[in-house]
Amino acid sequence: MSVETHPEIVDEAFDEVDEGVEEGSFSLFEGDEGGLDHAQRRALVTLVKQRFISARTHPRDWVVLVEHERLIRSRLNDLFLDLQVDRAREVAWKRQATSETGSRFPTLLYDAAWSREETIVLVHLRDRLRAGVASGDARVFVDREDIVGHVASFRPAHATDVAGDDKRARNAITSIVKAGLLIGTASEERFEISEAVEPLIPLELLQELLDALVAANSGEVPSEPDEPDDLFGDDADADQVDADRVVAVDPAEEQ
Repeated sequence: MSVETHPEIVDEAFDEVDEGVEEGSFSLFEGDEGGLDHAQRRALVTLVKQRFISARTHPRDWVVLVEHERLIRSRLNDLFLDLQVDRAREVAWKRQATSETGSRFPTLLYDAAWSREETIVLVHLRDRLRAGVASGDARVFVDREDIVGHVASFRPAHATDVAGDDKRARNAITSIVKAGLLIGTASEERFEISEAVEPLIPLELLQELLDALVAANSGEVPSEPDEPDDLFGDDADADQVDADRVVAVDPAEEQ
């Protein structure tokens, strides 16, 4: 599993590097033949390392990306990656490029799978975010117990390990916080839902996820789509483990 670097830690690290770097300089070390300046390289590295960047989580990198989108896109393309930008929500992310012939390119990304509980939480967060935005809320919040209770509503009638289910639900929240899709607040029990949740979870995937979860609870076997999608729009296969549907995603692994 990848370990997401907290945006504030990223910014602090770059602040240290920024000292002594000449503004607009293209030569940053001996033998440097790169064609990007320091700010552009910083934005590119953050895009590769993080699942996404946004104006909220990485304001400096977002500004650079907007100003030099074509240039940064070309560098990602050199790595067989495609840049996705949602300017309305001010979110950008990368995904694996797909060959016109359907063949797969070498990749820096790897396929990870959201657990059953993480999938339920993500769908719930997307619904809550859409409802809040539709009501005119600039920022949408959710309580930990609300999320845990929602996950519990999907517990099959025959399930008896209530404590274990509760622990898995809380672990799912922790994982999604690390992914940056839930933002901590002054209260440990309350989170802000990241604006990145909606563009990163395709609308057409929601019904498929919910149908699969309900079918798993009832003992039915959901039908597989001809071309399953993943949360980041790639064409990695969706997996089914112990009748619980999980969805493949492609975060870049951090070192």
